[in-house]
Amino acid sequence: MTMIEQDGDEAVQQVFNVPLIIRGEVIEDYSVDYGGRQQGSQFRSANPVDYIDRIVMTRPSAMADLYSLSIDEIADYLVRLGERLEFSKNAYMQEAFELSKRTSGLSESILRSIYEGMPGTFVKESLLNSIDHTVGIDYLDGWVSLREGVQVRAFGARTVHVIAGNAPMVGVATVVRNALTRSDAIVKAPSNDPLTTTAVARTMIDMDPDHPVTKHLSVAYWKGGDASFEAELYRPKNIEKIVAWGGFASIKHISGYLQPGIDLITLDPKQSGTIIGEEAFADEQTMNSVAAKAALDVGGFNQEGCLNARVIYIVSGTDEAGLERARRFGQALFDAIQALPEEISTPHHSFDPDLKQEIDGLRFVAEDYTVIGGKGSEGAVIVSHDSEQVDFARQLACRVANLVPIDSVETAIQSVNAYTQTIGIYPESLKTEIRDRLAYQGGQRLVSLGGAINPPGDGPQDGLEPLRRMCKWIVDDTQ
Repeated sequence: MTMIEQDGDEAVQQVFNVPLIIRGEVIEDYSVDYGGRQQGSQFRSANPVDYIDRIVMTRPSAMADLYSLSIDEIADYLVRLGERLEFSKNAYMQEAFELSKRTSGLSESILRSIYEGMPGTFVKESLLNSIDHTVGIDYLDGWVSLREGVQVRAFGARTVHVIAGNAPMVGVATVVRNALTRSDAIVKAPSNDPLTTTAVARTMIDMDPDHPVTKHLSVAYWKGGDASFEAELYRPKNIEKIVAWGGFASIKHISGYLQPGIDLITLDPKQSGTIIGEEAFADEQTMNSVAAKAALDVGGFNQEGCLNARVIYIVSGTDEAGLERARRFGQALFDAIQALPEEISTPHHSFDPDLKQEIDGLRFVAEDYTVIGGKGSEGAVIVSHDSEQVDFARQLACRVANLVPIDSVETAIQSVNAYTQTIGIYPESLKTEIRDRLAYQGGQRLVSLGGAINPPGDGPQDGLEPLRRMCKWIVDDTQ
């Protein structure tokens, strides 16, 4: 990490050096300046074009060393890695944390909690359960007979991962997934978190530079759209799969490189929400308890994730008595968000100014909306006075939720579509009652209210099974 002081009108800022990682080697070439997404988050790294011949792996047979290891042995390696990621002892992770404080939408207390909790990801039983449930260890460790004469095995692939930077755990999960599927990964570090995955890779190199898992991980940063690099990278002779976390523009751009021999797995941004039945109003204590659960789904991780609730449908009724119930619930929800522990949620340090303008505008139409909070960066609850969500629902962020009163749960069901990821539901009986219909509509994860920010590590994601897709499924057919 390098400090650069700029005089005059420019603020003092830190310029971070982000090394290039190529298959067990640290390349300390800091010849290119990159600007992060937040002010004061500049960093330097290599121009990957200069190293393209080393970054790509053109010999698929080089994957063979991964098959000298069982999945159990790979899990043991990951456990050792987790022990070395202890935040208080790992200088690489500490540096990543310092940069993340400047680039992330998460506040310092939340980030610290995430970095300190990273070793908990590397529990052997959890790792093995995850890969067994999502792919099947038997299929990864050998050929499995489907019937007489037909055997199947799952093999790893040469993969590029274009990961999201909204939470540091995305990079960590990518490293774990790559190892357990015996794949070769080229990870594109995101501009709003360019150091975390690099820090994990450097720890792997310090631990065992010649280990096959270490040798099959590269981490680089390049500016999206760099045709001089991407046109060479995205070729079937170099890679077989692309796992891309990104919005419409990013995915459309990557799709331009697709051709026979390259499979694109998209984990694109989604919207999540909540459905709360009339049971929430059984009494004051129940209402406050339900509001506290909903607050976790809205405010957890400062609402930076796709899985955070944004629009909340509540069967309160839409007559005057129903709207009063909705306003009371909205106040309880706002208060519960404010009371969340600082390691889970805080006022947003970079509150979206466009969203703030939208919130302020609603105060002039008090007959249509009740705005609770939203005066500063604390977040807000917007209570609609009819059964329609605000027209800027896709902008909701920074701990801002839209509470929509409805007369029937049917309205909430019809609001679900293919962009809907997580739906928190109360009570549990309602979830069981409507879950099939929500799936028909496009909903991808149904969860008990309050559990949205704790997705299972051994289940599908975004309506698909990415780890199965990351593998190549090979058939041995004897006739």
